[in-house]
Amino acid sequence: MSDQHLCVSSMHVAKIQCYHLKAVVITGMGFFTDAYDLFCISLVTKLLGRIYYHVEGSTRPGSLPPNVSAAVNGVALCGTLAGQLFFGWLGDKLGRKRVYGVTLILMVVSSIGSALSFGSSPTAVVVTLCFFRFWLGFGIGGDYPLSATIMAEYSSTTTRGAFIAAVFAMQGFGILSGGAVAILISHIFRSVFPAPAYSVDPLASTPAEADYVWRIILILGALPAVLTYYWRMTLPETPRYTALVAKDQKKACQDMSKVLQVDIQNDSTISVEERNEKSFGLFSSQFLKRHGFHLLGTAAAWFFVDVAYYSQNLFQKDIFSAVGWLPAAKTMSALDELFKIGRAQFLIALCGTVPGYWFTVALIDRIGRFKIQTAGFFFMTVFMFSLALPYHHWTAAGNHTGFVVMYGLTFFFANFGPNATTFIVPAEIFPARFRSTCHGISAAAGKAGAIVGAFGFLYAAQSQDKTKTDAGYPAGIGMKNSLMVLGVINLFGLLFTFLVPESKGKSLEEMSRENEVDDPSARV
Repeated sequence: MSDQHLCVSSMHVAKIQCYHLKAVVITGMGFFTDAYDLFCISLVTKLLGRIYYHVEGSTRPGSLPPNVSAAVNGVALCGTLAGQLFFGWLGDKLGRKRVYGVTLILMVVSSIGSALSFGSSPTAVVVTLCFFRFWLGFGIGGDYPLSATIMAEYSSTTTRGAFIAAVFAMQGFGILSGGAVAILISHIFRSVFPAPAYSVDPLASTPAEADYVWRIILILGALPAVLTYYWRMTLPETPRYTALVAKDQKKACQDMSKVLQVDIQNDSTISVEERNEKSFGLFSSQFLKRHGFHLLGTAAAWFFVDVAYYSQNLFQKDIFSAVGWLPAAKTMSALDELFKIGRAQFLIALCGTVPGYWFTVALIDRIGRFKIQTAGFFFMTVFMFSLALPYHHWTAAGNHTGFVVMYGLTFFFANFGPNATTFIVPAEIFPARFRSTCHGISAAAGKAGAIVGAFGFLYAAQSQDKTKTDAGYPAGIGMKNSLMVLGVINLFGLLFTFLVPESKGKSLEEMSRENEVDDPSARV
């Protein structure tokens, strides 16, 4: 057996080492930052509206105009999409390790820059905030393909799914930390700088010190990334990339020896024929023959789940108000509103979102990716239709409990389902030399779905009665019809799952057909 295959085979049966657990934390920090930022920005935009868009004499607190809100929330998603494609490609060209530190630096610098947005006028603050949030998203986007690929290439066959899922589950800790920080900072400031409700005194309800609150919340998102920077820089290149792509078997064996704490000898060389054996290119006819439907399946499933997942925050204000967690905005000061929304979102995440992540970690290598993804899409479809068809029943007095339960279960089955598996599978089924690129393409498709879900449905879910729409929005198709459309979207995600093979219990090389000789006549 060549040492190339010896190194790779050693990974198949490797026992869990302390190194693996450290790698989960190191590679998961990007997802921690991603979730922290996404959680906090909804709170920040409400505070920005009160601070910079107050309308004298209005009966309602200031809020961001629709185009400004879309820009502040959407620019990071656009940056993430671009970063997934760029760093996914770069990770295959230069190696995972060589570009891994760049994504973390971007996240740290951009988080700090977002908090220090220049100027005091609304335009200056929003423009600089959007600038830094784009680059924050760009760095976060790079972490998707790189973190998934690194964890997949370091894991054994029997624990690979759980380790990759654990990296993604760091989002749960990011959400909870974001909630905890928002609650803590708002509590401190409203204790030190008490303010009346908006209905009592519109101007005094937003103290000048509130401008520090959103900046502190955003800048603290950089802290975990800073703390793990050194460890990310000491992370060795994955032996699979070194052996199978860079063709440096000696270095791969050395790195494997350090990671697994065993001696792997480098006692043979790879022939020129073996070096050139697997030479078909990305999107060549041979690639499309082997992996075309797989890439379509991973990209489409990720697109559809993110449309549904990112649209779910549209219901939060109705749910929070219905169960009494969130009074009318005018009855609260700016910091009261921040505290109460942060607390409500924290509870939703704690009870519905986070458990789903860890159910996936615990069961994915037992149940398998395919079953979890199909069951997740199935139950998301069922709950969406169950919310949509009797929508007016759920919104009537006395029926809110059932609505909240099904809303929480939809989040649970998204995370114990396609939201997790669409991240895991693209890191397992493609050849090493295309693995990061294909994961980046799949992730970018998902982020395109997130943009559709977050903004397309923000407009679509508006009431069909123009007099009942949110300020600045045109009439839409209504919440009930939007839920129906989301149910159909989940059904499409379920169908595209059947294009993706099951990878449970199989090596990366078996799934990617890495050791098969390609057909020279099919090369393009």
